[in-house]
Amino acid sequence: MSRLSRSILLSTVAASLCFGRGAVAQSDPIQVVASFSILRDMVEQVAGSEATVTSLVGPNGDTHFFSPSPADARRLSNADLLVINGLELEGWMTRLIEASGFDGPIVVATDGIASITYDDHEEHEEHEDHDDHEDHDDHEEHDDHDDEQAGHDNHDHGAFDPHAWQSLKQAAVYVENISTALQKAQPGSADAIASRAAEYSADLAALDAALQSEFAAIDEHCRMIITSHDVFQYFGNEYGLTFVAPQGVSTASEASARDVAELIEQVRDGGVGGIFVENITDTRLIDQIASETGLTVGGVLYSGALSEADGPAPTYRAMIAHNADQLLTSLRAAEESGLCDDHHD
Repeated sequence: MSRLSRSILLSTVAASLCFGRGAVAQSDPIQVVASFSILRDMVEQVAGSEATVTSLVGPNGDTHFFSPSPADARRLSNADLLVINGLELEGWMTRLIEASGFDGPIVVATDGIASITYDDHEEHEEHEDHDDHEDHDDHEEHDDHDDEQAGHDNHDHGAFDPHAWQSLKQAAVYVENISTALQKAQPGSADAIASRAAEYSADLAALDAALQSEFAAIDEHCRMIITSHDVFQYFGNEYGLTFVAPQGVSTASEASARDVAELIEQVRDGGVGGIFVENITDTRLIDQIASETGLTVGGVLYSGALSEADGPAPTYRAMIAHNADQLLTSLRAAEESGLCDDHHD
């Protein structure tokens, strides 16, 4: 385990103990439903004992492909508060709300973030060229899936990249939005909620500062990473990394032979510091690219969902720390081995 990993682990334990104390709840806990596991953890960190929190999409679950069940509708119908990511990540949410009859407050965690548009994705236009697969229009089953996924099969998240939780700075906006909603729902515990939110945000900011320093030391010619789908642009923007992926922003997108061939050519040109699979995607495409280029898959990055409680990323903070440690280990190894030397002019 690296020094960064040990430091992160110790501070994570300390933070969890700190956030868990808080003030005694002034009223019965409210029932909060979060759309997926990362939001569930954020709410738990801020709410403490003031809320009982569940998520619709659980650990290692793919929000892109989620299909709500009648049990999910019943659970939402009993909720006091709903927390979603927004930016059209949860394309199935409108139908679930209608089915459940939920009419409570909805927190859109991304309200007020500095979002990335698809114009900022150099690859987005290329992936859109592959959106209209002729075969898709011919499959009635696929049409049904389109209805359930509210457009995810067309890779349509609207104008913005929804994966803003990959930035610790943007996560501070998530925390503020969650805190504000919880204080309104539990006014008697508003001070305790605000205090936990402030401590949590400060802890995330400290982690961000540490990672800024660690990534700044990486050779600028060795900062390209291959992942399964295009989910890490916010992370890359924060730390000066370039993430490329055979799939688009949604895991429902399909990589063409041209996409894969171009990635393989990029690897052979040099400058790629690592290749990783994700916990929510099929590994076969990444395994193929690694096999054809001689790269070794660096491990698993947690992109759109947390791990189980006994895994390496059971909380949002632990997820970011784990991913950063995996990336730094791979990039440093690439530097030392000269893997990126061919990329130098």
